Amino acid sequence: MTLPLVTGIDGSDESLTAVDWAVDEAARHGLPLRLVHASRWERYERAVPSHSLSRPSERVFLENLVATAAERAGRRDPEVKVTTEIVPDDAVDALLREGDNAFALVTGARGRGELKSLLLGSVGLAVAARASCPVIVVRGDKAGLAGSHERILLGAGEPVTGEETVRFAFSEAEARGCALDVVRAWRRPAHESADDPALADEPARGHEERASDLLDTLLRGAEADHPDVRVLRVMVEGPAHSVLVRRSAAADLVIVGARRRHGHLGLQLGRVSHTLLHHADCPVAVVPHTV
Repeated sequence: MTLPLVTGIDGSDESLTAVDWAVDEAARHGLPLRLVHASRWERYERAVPSHSLSRPSERVFLENLVATAAERAGRRDPEVKVTTEIVPDDAVDALLREGDNAFALVTGARGRGELKSLLLGSVGLAVAARASCPVIVVRGDKAGLAGSHERILLGAGEPVTGEETVRFAFSEAEARGCALDVVRAWRRPAHESADDPALADEPARGHEERASDLLDTLLRGAEADHPDVRVLRVMVEGPAHSVLVRRSAAADLVIVGARRRHGHLGLQLGRVSHTLLHHADCPVAVVPHTV
């Protein structure tokens, strides 16, 4: 069975932008698209006896909301199969359940009612930090949202925990027919001075060689499986979160991994993922791996 691409919708401008992005993504991968709206009101309404034969106005509003999103998706690409559902639950819980049987989850950067001062809505953050499948938060500037850069950016982690992330990145690059930039950031220890070039060159060369060796190990299998994907390896000194945010301005999607620990119920996002979700100039994919 082909797993669907699931998109959370709430009627906000950000969620409609996510629908547009998700339609294009579903078309690239030949996936069905499932649009989900979660409503606690729906749960409450089912529990309260009704003596009226007419549908409550809130139910009509929700049906119109999902119908409008589905119509928008159909206009963008009539070939993508679209289904909808109104789920009687909290948005985060509903999407996390959906993620157990999804190719990926797609959310907007902010939802209805979110404070405009927030860089990322609470639903998007919670889902990205807990889901069992990849989560894409649709954010960024017009060029990044439109996919006009024709580049995917992968933040390279450790080989022992980055296999799922690498596979996802190569699949995205292959589906888009675009280049894949794989970035490994490194930092010299505090005792290694960069002020004196005579002293700094040799340690820096060693760090770059280790970063290059790590990329060789990380990418070897994926490059063999996807020989048509153009890969650019980048070893750069600096904090990974800053390096990736800066380079996201020239990417259509930035992809990073996130560790999931069994039995841990809280948010599970590292600094790099957290920073990108708030500041990247293009959509951000967080790919989980269990440790």
